[in-house]
Amino acid sequence: MECTEYLALLDSDDKEVVRESAFRAGEDNCTEAVPKLAELLTTNHLGIQEAVDSSLRKIGGKETVQAVLPLLRSDDAPVRNLSMDILREVGSQDMGSLIELSQDEDADIRIFMADILGSTGSLLAVEPLCDALLRDPEVNVRYQAAVSLGDLGMAEAAPCLNKAINDEEWVQYSVIEALTKIGHSSSVDALVKALDSASDLVASMIIDSLGELGNVKAVTMLLRRMPDAPTALRNKIVKAVVKILGGKSLTLLSDEERERFRQYLLVALEDEDEEIQDAAIQGLAHVGGEQASRGILTIAAGLDQDRDQDRLQTIIGCLAEIGLTEALKEGVLGDDQTTAGVAVQALSLIAPEQCSEAHAVCGVLMEAFWQTSLPIQRQIISVAAERADESAKDFFIKILEEHKDGTVLKSVVYLLGEKLRLAEVVDDIFPMLGHQYDDVKESALNACIAIGGDAVVTRFREMAVSEDPIQRFMAIYALGKLGATENLDYLKQAVEDEIPDVRKVALEALAGVGDPSDWRQLVLQRLSDENKDVRLTVIEIMGRYFDDEMVPHLLHALNDEDDWVKIRAIDALGEHGLTEGVPHLVAMLKNTNRFVVMKAIEGLGRIGGPEAFNALLEVTNSDEYELVSAAEEAITRIQEAQE
Repeated sequence: MECTEYLALLDSDDKEVVRESAFRAGEDNCTEAVPKLAELLTTNHLGIQEAVDSSLRKIGGKETVQAVLPLLRSDDAPVRNLSMDILREVGSQDMGSLIELSQDEDADIRIFMADILGSTGSLLAVEPLCDALLRDPEVNVRYQAAVSLGDLGMAEAAPCLNKAINDEEWVQYSVIEALTKIGHSSSVDALVKALDSASDLVASMIIDSLGELGNVKAVTMLLRRMPDAPTALRNKIVKAVVKILGGKSLTLLSDEERERFRQYLLVALEDEDEEIQDAAIQGLAHVGGEQASRGILTIAAGLDQDRDQDRLQTIIGCLAEIGLTEALKEGVLGDDQTTAGVAVQALSLIAPEQCSEAHAVCGVLMEAFWQTSLPIQRQIISVAAERADESAKDFFIKILEEHKDGTVLKSVVYLLGEKLRLAEVVDDIFPMLGHQYDDVKESALNACIAIGGDAVVTRFREMAVSEDPIQRFMAIYALGKLGATENLDYLKQAVEDEIPDVRKVALEALAGVGDPSDWRQLVLQRLSDENKDVRLTVIEIMGRYFDDEMVPHLLHALNDEDDWVKIRAIDALGEHGLTEGVPHLVAMLKNTNRFVVMKAIEGLGRIGGPEAFNALLEVTNSDEYELVSAAEEAITRIQEAQE
């Protein structure tokens, strides 16, 4: 359709025709339609307005800018707003018209122009905006000019913004924000100088801006103003200085300046603003001390352990940076559980990797252990058990002998048994194999295995013939770990145990011991075990220690009454590429269990060969999407294997 036809249709009395034509005019880039489209923007019809809006943005150009600009004088606010939005997008295509109108007698028009110029992204907008900022008599024009210069973010605007820093407070807000966005180093001096005459609110904004700018030269000027600044403003300066320098660089200040700043940090620690608090904490982590540690610990203890988790961990790290203090010692021993918990976490970060009672922090934790509540004892022991060395064994042996809590005992057993492997504690740990909690039993079992030795083996052999199934289970597991070859008779006997779990663990221990002829027959006999989990274990062993003699047994397992045993056998056949299994897997494609069929398809894809390929092609004729998709994937695998 020609543009002339669109022009005719845009005059139609049918609103839907007008809407469609307006939309198509934009699609076909009909510049001739722009005046009429701009006129239709004033139509009180949402559909038409949306179509016109879209088309004018697409067409753009000087024609659109010049056609829409007069609408800014409309008395209809929605029309003005639509026009503004369009000009923000296409205004840069006719900068001359925008700049000319920025001198209009109507202050509202000048505000609109200042706004639109800020969206152009053009360097040409900087000069008229600076002119408006420094000379326009209307405060709202100057305010918008500063906002737009900030939106442009061009360094060329910094000089005029620096000059405007002493304008009315309303303008100062936008000037400071713009300078912060631009981030030019020349603005630091202007901002600091403006502090002398600024109101408290503007001064606060200036200080925040200096912190964001991050220019080191602002630090000296800010430090000079701190003694005479009111507390709220001084706390803001603290935040800015820490943000500029970072906590570690505070140690580079002179002794006098560092001590004075430390006092300011301590005051800022009590500010209600979390950002100021956090800046103070960050600074005190490097120039802190006893009072700082106590104040930071109080803040940390007041946080919600779940909601404030990230902040809490950062604060705990700062406490650890300060180091061991009386505040932390008292915190561990205090009545408040939250404070004690935070103190322990901080001390754990200070403690070395190898922790003996002789080390100050480790000594504090161990000394506090018997004087604290159970939750804190658990925290302490988990830290100590990970780091303690043999020099602290007496402390842990005492806990092993006297404590009753399972969580505490687990940590102690881990240290003395698995980590230090102390044979002297076997008599204390072995009875825990009968503990009421399974996790403690497991820890004790692992510890005894780690300690090992003839005495431990003897005790497990005695347990292997116990009437208690759990005792037999743990004993066989341990004997397998301590030396399956040396304990072969016990393992062979356990293969016949009445308890399936004992038979399973015995089979797992036997597998892989010495020559396969020593254990293969014992394992394969259990392929007819009454318990499916035992049969599954046998299949897994066959797959892991596969040899040719196992092929007929794997094929036999495909007929097992349990589908999971079948599936594990299919996996083993596929893994080892056994072509003997293909006919069996093809037959299994008719199985009633969908998952078995999917596994058979996968197995055929892994084995490959003509018979598997043709069977899979048949599956692709199925009406079931899932089976077809699996078959196609398997066919692709076969094809890729041939390349």
